[in-house]
Amino acid sequence: MGNTLGEVLRLTTFGESHGAAMGGVLDGMPAGVEIDAERVQAAMQRRRPGQSAITTQRKEADKVELLSGIFEGKTLGTPIGFVIRNEDQKSGDYSEMQQVYRPSHADYTYDKKYGVRDVRGGGRSSARETANWVAAGALTAQLLPEVSVHAFVSSVGNIFVNSPYEKMDFSLIDSNIVRCPMPEIAEEMIEAIEVAKKQGDTLGGTVTCVLRNVPAGLGEPVFGKLHARLAHAMMSINAVKGFEYGSGFCGAQMRGSEHNDRFNTDFSTQSNLSGGIQGGISNGMDIYFRVAFKPVATLMQPQNTVSKDGESAVLQPKGRHDPCVVPRAVPIVEAMSSLVLGDLYLQQRMQGMG
Repeated sequence: MGNTLGEVLRLTTFGESHGAAMGGVLDGMPAGVEIDAERVQAAMQRRRPGQSAITTQRKEADKVELLSGIFEGKTLGTPIGFVIRNEDQKSGDYSEMQQVYRPSHADYTYDKKYGVRDVRGGGRSSARETANWVAAGALTAQLLPEVSVHAFVSSVGNIFVNSPYEKMDFSLIDSNIVRCPMPEIAEEMIEAIEVAKKQGDTLGGTVTCVLRNVPAGLGEPVFGKLHARLAHAMMSINAVKGFEYGSGFCGAQMRGSEHNDRFNTDFSTQSNLSGGIQGGISNGMDIYFRVAFKPVATLMQPQNTVSKDGESAVLQPKGRHDPCVVPRAVPIVEAMSSLVLGDLYLQQRMQGMG
């Protein structure tokens, strides 16, 4: 329960942060889809730890081993199994967690739900799980090669990108370690993260994602709305605190006469405050949304907390952690977008419409 995403295209994952490996089974991929394994590995390189001075220094190659479902570069229509070995665990850093709960982590809630938990790196609650999603998302993206998915860091702390995404050069996203396509703002973001890191503190931020060339007609009209499916996927990512698409919360301040997207004769719209989704179904315009990430809960400074027995305790900082998750969250947001679109595309194809 709770380990599977999707309905027609289903991803089921396994693994703990400090276990032998992460992995998953992607079931429902049609036969005959050409798969570029190097593209999958390239996506993993963007998410992997230890890639810059502003990320955790855990060293993992994150090599994806494709075990089944692909032969001679094409999908067989059978389940695609994959595994990602864990190689750089330092489980001793977490021995204190046997008896002490970390503030704003899943330690207490996992104990209440299961009565037992893997304290090493947070076990299954660790963001290490997202390695599985990136691998599966990179496979699924090859089902819809005409669709482009671009995510970027749009804020860190109180430093924001204020330009609309239409004016951005997405080729610059990976030109800096914070993955912001505006170099001058990226430098400010990097500096802010470095300052927080030196102080043993952390920062939150937002990731904006733009989906282009999504065919009109994807999504279900009631409980399977496209924006609801995207929200479910994004809110499943560790540290996510909010999701908005199109005009989002700003739209609540507008009048209908300002907000309506008027049609052109080719069925495109003159504005796109709907964010490419109307009635829960894609309309062919760009789909864009923003995901908010909280500051990382693990601080490199002592924190007051409680033990499992309810006694006051002081948690001493240990381990290797990101001072800000948003740079590494970019490929995760992209992967989850691809998984949602792939699933809804196959649903639509089964219905024989569009």
